[in-house]
Amino acid sequence: MNDSIYFTEEHRLLREQVRRFVAEEVVPHADAWEREGMTPRAVLRRMGELGFLGIRYPEAFGGSDMDTLATMVLAEELGRSTFGGFAITVLVHTDMASPHLVNAGSANQLDRYLPSIVSGECITAVAVTEPDAGSDVAGIRTRARPVADGWVLDGAKMFITNGVHADLYFVAAKTDPQGPRSRSITMFIVEKGAAGFRVGRALDKMGWHSSDTAELVFEDCFVPRENVLGDEHHGFYAIMRNFQNERLVLGAQALGEAARAIELTLDYVRTRKAFGGPLWDRQVIRQRLSQRAAEVAAGRQLMLHAAWLDAQGIECVREVSMVKAYCGELVNRVLYDCQQFHGGFGYMRESAVERMVRDARVQAIGGGSTEVMLEEVAKRL
Repeated sequence: MNDSIYFTEEHRLLREQVRRFVAEEVVPHADAWEREGMTPRAVLRRMGELGFLGIRYPEAFGGSDMDTLATMVLAEELGRSTFGGFAITVLVHTDMASPHLVNAGSANQLDRYLPSIVSGECITAVAVTEPDAGSDVAGIRTRARPVADGWVLDGAKMFITNGVHADLYFVAAKTDPQGPRSRSITMFIVEKGAAGFRVGRALDKMGWHSSDTAELVFEDCFVPRENVLGDEHHGFYAIMRNFQNERLVLGAQALGEAARAIELTLDYVRTRKAFGGPLWDRQVIRQRLSQRAAEVAAGRQLMLHAAWLDAQGIECVREVSMVKAYCGELVNRVLYDCQQFHGGFGYMRESAVERMVRDARVQAIGGGSTEVMLEEVAKRL
């Protein structure tokens, strides 16, 4: 993967460090994590020690205070690991859950939680999605009613990444059922072990096996007033704000996966013999892989431009929605072809491409489905 005019020397050094970590401390061990259904917390703490979990957070809390493009570097390299479950475990913590604290947390909340989040001692999850509400955030049914000194939560959340083993949860709940849809939700900080809060069940998924995913249940769960995150009834805007970051990250992860899949397939077809020569001698294979490589390169430029706009503080909902829609579909097209060109071996669990096919499917669903993203684009055409 050639470097880009968007990156500085600091970005390049970060890429080298993350790639080395993945090669030495992830790839040799992650098959076991797939079987165990989670990424070990010791691995996440090691990433915290290396500075990978606070790339964009203030130096005062142990972070590196870098920009959106640095996050793209991290997400691409984690995608290239070929273990989507490991990648999403990290990225939910760094770029989908903990940003809610950084964006809206009080000074006391930041002092209390952020240093351990950056170090990897405290792993986070964000609980918005419900059985009947995903991209339609305003449709959530989990309720919070005010009581003396706080709120009481009742409801359930579904498909929550890091949900089984997280230490800290950022939970969306309806606090004003009679108010406008966009002014009826509040975000709450809920700690693991809080009375009335439990993991309903761990969920078994098609892919992302090294990521723990859960249904969460809240039954008369008391949350003290100091654990309200941001302004009451303004949680909808906080969720919408971070959707942009989440969708960029997922686009970059998908591009990393697609680029690595093409590399693995090139290695395979150049050595696999059939009909008297390597598969690479077949024009149809050469041209299909060339076409997919061109599409990945184009998607990467779209992603980097959107990240650059975001880093400059320029409104880019249209571009980010394009990134999520395009890259989520592209990684699935790429993996289809890569598995096809691996032949029978690509259908075996021992091949990386078989796992990557299963992991890629959710990229067109999670974080905003392709159809939802295209509607966001359509509004802005």
